[in-house]
Amino acid sequence: MRKTRMMKNISRMYESMQLDEEQVFRKAKLLLTIYRDVVWASLKEVDNVREVCEAYYSNDLAVALTYLNDFAPIEKKEEFMTKISGVFETKWMIDLIDTAMLKVYEYHDNGKLYHEILSKSYVTAYPMVESEMLEALGMERSNYYLKKKEAVKLFGIALWGYALPRFEQIFKDDIEEVLPINEFFY
Repeated sequence: MRKTRMMKNISRMYESMQLDEEQVFRKAKLLLTIYRDVVWASLKEVDNVREVCEAYYSNDLAVALTYLNDFAPIEKKEEFMTKISGVFETKWMIDLIDTAMLKVYEYHDNGKLYHEILSKSYVTAYPMVESEMLEALGMERSNYYLKKKEAVKLFGIALWGYALPRFEQIFKDDIEEVLPINEFFY
């Protein structure tokens, strides 16, 4: 398979950031593949936490949270904190992916196209089937798959080379607590 100019540029970016291109590509594709399910599950969990608060403590979420903080038995607080922590960890992961997607969009060479491919393939609530994607993008099948691979590789750079280091700097002291699946990212 011949390597396009863009693939050569992407490979150089991986080298300059000292990232393993194939490993990051596989992880990026996996993250993108599970993104919809993660968002769906987190929305369900947020709804569940809200329903539990309203059912057991108060219809007013602020009153329920005050009760949990000030008066609830310790085991109820711990159970609630575990649920809330899971919601926030998932939110943090979604924010990382959104930050990387924005970085892809801002890329000077076909960034908007790559963003559109990733969005329609992995991020939007309802993915397009191949024929819809080809028609929407006005591309031939072979060119689409090449651009999709470039997009995923660029997303990997945006996530591991930009978004994670940026978030790590923000949460430098607490990174292990905030993201217990740290081994997955590094």
